[in-house]
Amino acid sequence: MNNKIDKKALWDLSYGMYIVSSGFNGRQSGQVANTVFQITAEPARIAVSINKGNLTHEYISKSGLFTVSVLDESTPMTFIGLFGFKCGRDIDKFSQCAKVKIGSTGCPMVMDHALSVIEARVFSQIDVGTHTVFLADVVSAEVIQKGKPLTYAYYQEIKKGKSPKNAPTYRSDTGEEK
Repeated sequence: MNNKIDKKALWDLSYGMYIVSSGFNGRQSGQVANTVFQITAEPARIAVSINKGNLTHEYISKSGLFTVSVLDESTPMTFIGLFGFKCGRDIDKFSQCAKVKIGSTGCPMVMDHALSVIEARVFSQIDVGTHTVFLADVVSAEVIQKGKPLTYAYYQEIKKGKSPKNAPTYRSDTGEEK
């Protein structure tokens, strides 16, 4: 490791907490992601970074589509755990949601605990090693309710949440990153 890079400085970057979902051939997958951001206003474009080992990555790669649900600060840890620490290859996460809406693209949008939802169509992607950054045009966006967006800092400091090993912000129990 480069001794001039103190990775703890990266822990100060601000993130949100989102559920990113996609679908392919009638199957659905969704996961918690903290790296979603707006790229441009006109046209409305966003980007998301997804680990290549995740089922959601596979579906986004194959369909070229994804949705983002912006989570409220009050989202229960059990709900975050469902989408953040369980694999869609093993369980149907969406069956445990009270409300899922299929968007105009055919991708699922998790409405539970969501402040807003966004549908996007991928126009480019960048391989960044363990992850792919998908660049996408916003197809639709809708505000569901008012509230405070769940930030990654709030999740870690107030909710005492952890990061799964596939997250770009993963830290082992010793506090070190991978």
